[in-house]
This record gives sequence, C-alpha cells and structure tokens, in this order.
Amino acid sequence: MLKKLLSFFIINLGVFCVAANVHFFLSPNNLATGGISGLSILMNEVFPGMPLGLVMLILNIVCFLLGFIFIGFQFGVKTIYTSFAVSFMVWALEEFAPMEQPLSDDILIQLIIGQAIAAAGIAMVFHQGASTGGTDIIAMILNKFFSIEMGKAVLFSDIAIAGSSVLIFGPQVGLYAFFGVILNGIVIDYALQQLEDNKEIVIISKESEAVRSFIVYELGKGATIHAAKGAYNHDSKEVITTILKRKDLNRLKKYIGDIDQTAFVTVHSMHEIIGQNFKRLA
Repeated sequence: MLKKLLSFFIINLGVFCVAANVHFFLSPNNLATGGISGLSILMNEVFPGMPLGLVMLILNIVCFLLGFIFIGFQFGVKTIYTSFAVSFMVWALEEFAPMEQPLSDDILIQLIIGQAIAAAGIAMVFHQGASTGGTDIIAMILNKFFSIEMGKAVLFSDIAIAGSSVLIFGPQVGLYAFFGVILNGIVIDYALQQLEDNKEIVIISKESEAVRSFIVYELGKGATIHAAKGAYNHDSKEVITTILKRKDLNRLKKYIGDIDQTAFVTVHSMHEIIGQNFKRLA
C-alpha cells in the first residue's frame, strides 16, 4: 500500500513539473515545443479566449478517442490519469497563479530551465510505468498503420508542431521551439538514466566463493557464474556477473576491497533491464 502511495505521489510530482513548465515558461513565450502542450499553445493563439488547460483537456479527449477507434484499449490507467492530470494542473495554475507576462526577457534561459523541469517530471512519470499521453497516442497510430518506429513518430509529431509555430509566431520563436524539442529529448534521456540506478557488475576475484556468498546472502541478490581462462597464463577463473542498485554496489565494493585488493571489477550503467524482478516483458 505504501509503495502504491509513493508511486502516486511521484506521478503527481512529475505531472506538476510538466504543468509548471507549460504555465510559467512555454505559454507566456508562445513556445510550442511539441506534445499536447505545444499543440494547445498553437490552438490557443488561433482560437483565443479559452483557458489553455481547457484546450489541453479537449485535445487529450480527442487523442484518446482516436486511439480507441484506431488501436483499441491499449492505454494503462496511469497514462489516462496523467494525461488529464496535466490539463487540470495547467488550468489550476492559470486560475491561482496567472501569468501576465514572461518571467524575463531572455527566452532561451526560460526555455532551458522550463524544459529541464519538465524533462525531470516526464522521467518521473515514465519511471512509474506511465506516460503523459497526448501525441504519444498519435505516434502509436502512425506506428500501427505506417510501421514508423515509436521514437521517430513522436519526433515527427513534435517537429510538425514546432514547424507550425514558425507560421503562427514567427521564425525566431519557431526556432526556439525547434531547439526545445531537441533539448527535451536529451534531458529526458539523461533524467531517466539518473533514475535507473541499476548497475551491472562483473567481478574476477581469487575470493570468488566469498564474493558470491556476500552477494547472495548479505545483499539478497542473484548472480551468474561464468567459467573463464586467463589469456596470459591460462589460469582457470570464475567471472561473477550481478545487477545491483548504487547503494548495494557501494557495499559490495567495500567488501571486495577488504578481502581481495587484487580483484578485477567493472561496472556498467544499464539503460533498461527486462525480466526477473525488474521491468516486466509485457
């Protein structure tokens, strides 16, 4: 129960970061950097008078209806919740913290700070097994009917939105929007790497049995043993491979340092781990 509450809190914190970027940084500067938020900023300029949060809500409903029609009910409850939660939070910020003008005259610094905040929020949402929906659904439709990879489909839709902002807001703002699309992808990838703190550790040690026991019985983790042979003297060796979080890795390194100063250890950052006790295959 506590784990579910923590997940719900993290999702809402991520959603608030996304909404804060839209309200405080993107909308006042007319920066349509892709996604439902960017499309809403464009629509709000073409059809003024409606609150931005309401425009986002309507567009999310349209996207989900298209998704239900063309690809069926393939959306998780978390994704549906986060999609509409962003719209409601943007609307709430408009009501309780209205923005009469941009925070500063420097659009670039606002874009960088805003996209960094939003990327951290999106990474939190992704890490909890959800997404912010919106144009992701359009990407799924393109993927189904035109066999376009999901990443490319999302990028195409975001570029199309940023390109439209050139026509509506002018080339300078449009170029900033293009930069925002690129920056968003880079920062999201970086933020996800920081949240995914699992490491693959490969160990060769003369105290292999002790290291293996420490991993299994002290850390409570699994490991795989490989037989190997040294290239120089052809000595038989055991190679231990395991996956640990950063906290357990620090304990393991200290333990190996205490019992075998000649051990050879390599540590690799893992972008994605599927199966066993990690991410589900489907």
